[in-house]
Amino acid sequence: MYDRHGASSEVLRVEDVERPEPGPGEVRVKIEYSGVNPTDWKSRGGSTPRPIDRFQIPHHDGAGVIDAVGDGVDPGRVGQRVWTWLAAAGRPWGTAAEWTVVAARKAVPLPDGISTELGASLGVPAMTAHRCLFADGGDSPVQDQTILVAGGAGAVGHFAIELAKFFGARVITTVSGPEKAELARKAGADLVVNYREASALDEISAAGPVDRVIEVALGANLRLDLAVLRPLGQIVTYAAEPADPALPVRACMNANAILRFVLLYGVPADALERAARDITTALARRALTELPVHKFALDDIAAAQDAVQAGAVGKVLVTPAT
Repeated sequence: MYDRHGASSEVLRVEDVERPEPGPGEVRVKIEYSGVNPTDWKSRGGSTPRPIDRFQIPHHDGAGVIDAVGDGVDPGRVGQRVWTWLAAAGRPWGTAAEWTVVAARKAVPLPDGISTELGASLGVPAMTAHRCLFADGGDSPVQDQTILVAGGAGAVGHFAIELAKFFGARVITTVSGPEKAELARKAGADLVVNYREASALDEISAAGPVDRVIEVALGANLRLDLAVLRPLGQIVTYAAEPADPALPVRACMNANAILRFVLLYGVPADALERAARDITTALARRALTELPVHKFALDDIAAAQDAVQAGAVGKVLVTPAT
């Protein structure tokens, strides 16, 4: 937990607190794995600070078993394996603890045969990927489209590839090297391009035009995106770079491009709940897979957050159980 913003080694600590009890419409989840995302270290570090009421247990994502329910929740949910989303949004009980309490809708049943590690890897990245694909509505807006996923070996990129394929799209992705290229291929990308190669633009153009770009680095990649985008195509960005990019207005006009920005905290509740349903359906059909996992004990939570901040390839999980 932490009670002030700052460096991981300075503010994060492991401490015993009273076990939370679920209120009306809530469930308590005994956490097996807690998933770490960039938003977690940014909130803790103060670059995207959020109010702290006494203390904050970090991390939104996790997976485990419901062991108690509040009034108005089906008692039959006790014993159910679940994955969580936005557990720490506006409340102190994140998933980096033995127990967390969330609204019942934020504890989503895990289909049989799906690992707890994969469940804990969903949440922020999978729901962000879904929003990037579905923000303009429709039952399957990407069916038969060509989607370019920038950074296909990252967690959002990984699930964007798999969800886009599940909903009928053709997927091109960019990566920075052979190890990441192999991860993107395993996720099902139809074409994997090393963006550092001089031939990147020609390779993507030959497979295009692109209907939608899911972008992790708008400033760095915008000119490439505009060059391969079809008229009225969309560029959907979900990450902020250290410096705001300069927008080439004329080039955007020439491309008749649509720019869309996604931040999960502001997405309407019904869209988030649809994302959770669609993700669970994809899980049940074995359309979503694990990234390489790096596990840390709760006592090493500072190292876990630092690993994500340093750009660890794969998914970082914390194991709170003692």
